[in-house]
Amino acid sequence: MAVDDFMEEAFAEARQALASGEVPVGCVFIYNGAIIARGGNQVNATKNASRHAEFICIDQVLQYCSSNKLKHSEVFPHISVVVTVEPCIMCSAALHDLRVKEIVYGCANDRFGGKTVVDVPLVVGHHLNIKGGLRADEAMELLKDFYKGENPSAPMAKSKR
Repeated sequence: MAVDDFMEEAFAEARQALASGEVPVGCVFIYNGAIIARGGNQVNATKNASRHAEFICIDQVLQYCSSNKLKHSEVFPHISVVVTVEPCIMCSAALHDLRVKEIVYGCANDRFGGKTVVDVPLVVGHHLNIKGGLRADEAMELLKDFYKGENPSAPMAKSKR
């Protein structure tokens, strides 16, 4: 199965995040042809700005490595990351630091993207295969669906104070 074929699983996570009132980003980590981690954003539920889908998956991989007596430094370089939206600067930097094999994403993140806004590979000095645009329109539609409503966890706008 090609890495692109796993995008539907990432979309399932994104739809679940949307149903939970989260920004609809979903992610799966593939290792040796199988999904070993999956998640969607949990920022609003946890009130923790670092609980992006990619970090949820990173934590699961660390648990997977611990349970299987594997060194995470030997597992991450074989992981393909499939995510519905381009990883933000924070997530991109973490994925580069962990030396994942590749990142495949849906739509670009023109506000916080780790390639579009800040060229994280250039900053960290580590390049990996990054492919964007896979089902980008579908990913953008999920984001639009979320932003049509109010984010109950968003800070109050200055004009409303």
